[in-house]
Amino acid sequence: MIREKELRFALVCYGGISLAVYMHGITKEIWRLVCASRAFHDGTPPAGGSQGVYAELLTEIETQGGLRVRVLADIIAGASAGGINGIFLGQAIATGQSLDPLTDLWLTAADVEALIDTGSAPQSRFSKVWALPLAWVAAGRSAEKVEALDDTTRDEVRSKLSHFIRSRWFEPPFGGASFTNRLLDAFDAMAASTRGPRLLPPGQPLDLFVTVTDFSGHPERLELNSPPEVVETEHRLVFDFTDDGHGVDSLAPLAELAFAARATSSFPGAFPPFTVAELDGVLTDRGIAWPERAAFLARALPRQSAAGAAETAVLIDGSVLANAPFRPALDALKDRPARRQIDRRIVYIDPSPGVKLTLNRGQGTPGFFQTIVGAISDIPRQQPIRDNLEAIAERSARIDRMRGIVVAIRPQVESEVESLFGHTLFLDRPTPARLVAWRRRSQKAAIASAGYGYAAYGHLKRSNVVDAVAALLHQSGAEHSAHRLARIRAAVDAVDMDEVDFLRRFDIGFRIRRLRLIARRLADIEVEIGEPELAPMRETIYESLAPYLDARRADTHADLGRTAGTGDIAPLLDTLAASLDLAAIDAAADIRLAAGFAALGKRARRTLLLAYLGFPYFDTATLPLLQGEGLDEFDPIKVDRIAPDDATAIRSGGVEATLKGIQFNSFGAFFSRAYRENDYLWGRLHGAERMIDITVSTLPSSVRMKPGRVAAIKRAAFIAILDEEEPRLTAIRALFAELRTEIG
Repeated sequence: MIREKELRFALVCYGGISLAVYMHGITKEIWRLVCASRAFHDGTPPAGGSQGVYAELLTEIETQGGLRVRVLADIIAGASAGGINGIFLGQAIATGQSLDPLTDLWLTAADVEALIDTGSAPQSRFSKVWALPLAWVAAGRSAEKVEALDDTTRDEVRSKLSHFIRSRWFEPPFGGASFTNRLLDAFDAMAASTRGPRLLPPGQPLDLFVTVTDFSGHPERLELNSPPEVVETEHRLVFDFTDDGHGVDSLAPLAELAFAARATSSFPGAFPPFTVAELDGVLTDRGIAWPERAAFLARALPRQSAAGAAETAVLIDGSVLANAPFRPALDALKDRPARRQIDRRIVYIDPSPGVKLTLNRGQGTPGFFQTIVGAISDIPRQQPIRDNLEAIAERSARIDRMRGIVVAIRPQVESEVESLFGHTLFLDRPTPARLVAWRRRSQKAAIASAGYGYAAYGHLKRSNVVDAVAALLHQSGAEHSAHRLARIRAAVDAVDMDEVDFLRRFDIGFRIRRLRLIARRLADIEVEIGEPELAPMRETIYESLAPYLDARRADTHADLGRTAGTGDIAPLLDTLAASLDLAAIDAAADIRLAAGFAALGKRARRTLLLAYLGFPYFDTATLPLLQGEGLDEFDPIKVDRIAPDDATAIRSGGVEATLKGIQFNSFGAFFSRAYRENDYLWGRLHGAERMIDITVSTLPSSVRMKPGRVAAIKRAAFIAILDEEEPRLTAIRALFAELRTEIG
């Protein structure tokens, strides 16, 4: 019997300056694996190259392991160069557009001659020629020691570095507007490509997060005991985009995607800081309208917009303060729909692990300039991710504990439900009216059984609902300060309202947790019952779940909270209750679920009804532990890294043995087409190797592939990539010969 599993990626893409070209190769392989998975599940022929190898791998897993794996990438968070690649990947996944057109743009446009601002270029070959040796000193090497693939490449690097170092001093050498134009060119090239289907199932949202640094900062109020309030300056910004699980022509207006890409990659000293005026000028020159401009600025720069300062906000590279943006990816895990067993991976791309703080190179006490540059640039952007990994491990441990609790108390809960209803319950045909009556009876029994423990549970549940209602009112308003959220929360909590009526009108979380519990129970018994019988019920559960998830989104209730303050909030609650209309959603869900239960066989119906009616008992035990977290995907999270050090099937030695872009403090690929071709090709090869490793690792231990078979699959992918890229990458002919020999 075939079981189903979803392998879901939450991607975290680091900054890397010119190593963006390497990361493009990696994200291209992620995209190809997701494309192959979509074709495999749709029953359509896969494309050639490595995509065909991935399709064969998925087929082999199904035929030999009895597991039908679907690979999804539904969360992307990136900073700087990783932010650019994340934006392009997100656009491809949401729209079905191709990433292939980007390769030529990366290889040609990511060149110092194309990036350098025309006003910054040297006026003659003698301009600041005396300064040339400083570039080699800054890079820690002499002109004779440039690492190059051949003499032609060495001459190219010398010439372009000379041009770069003799450009305008004390102003960024790269042009901001010209780079923005190239970003828009890239989006246009994607839009003109052959378009396939959206690469996520209907209802599965794609969430994209891009970090940016607000140079001037914006004030944030903090509440203390004394003084009651203080103001601090916040510099971190996160731009977020989502398709809400629906097919779109573009993940967002192209102006907004270009805004985020240009802002996150404004590397200090290389590019000028980004401003709204720069984008306005580019859009005007290209004749592109941006009707959503005001709404976007209010959402992306809420504090600046409220102060009338969005037009003058100065934005710089996102990796200055958040080079490894795990937090947005972790926050997005909440409320992810789950239709089958989930293997959730946080996959982070670190293009240069271990190559940190190269200014001193371990040679004694750092000098004056080395100390300053390290303190203000290198050290902040290279902080380790231990805190993030510990947070993930703690979350996974809590989920494990909760699952253990559910399993441990299940026999007692099922016994309570059977004694409450009697065995005849499972002989009755469920109807919507009966489901309502059964639920209420079970709820009352759970309250009585919990005793004084229910008081704590009930208080926590109300508190969670108050928080959720306050967040809806807060997020739908114009002001996004934590201080305002606290005021709304206090106002909602102060409203005198019957407890049962309040929860019936606003407790969306309780309904979501109940449906997810029976979805999980359905997955647990899938092996015993069989897929053909359970598939319709699974769809019924998730069709019923979707309206509740939609109701919890702030954009569903736009403008509700704009007037919410410290005054009378009762009318707003009435308006929100009418907008939610949970009674109508409940009635539709009961009709679907009653029909779904009735269609099941006796054994499956009994098991699921025990879980459904036993939910109040389970929720009383687990909500205080996790407060609702983890009941969606309901599985521990695993973390995988993609880096040169992790892909050793072809060549060991990591980044130093494979990448050229690490030279000149990671600016190297800007100075040579051959360097970019080298790094892009290694990105594809490393990406393919790690995608195969991660996909194979989702198999249970009982059906693991033998190492020799995995090696053969990797070899097929490597050869397919070389065959595909050799006609295009003409500057690294010798590397292809070396790689074919090393692959064997």
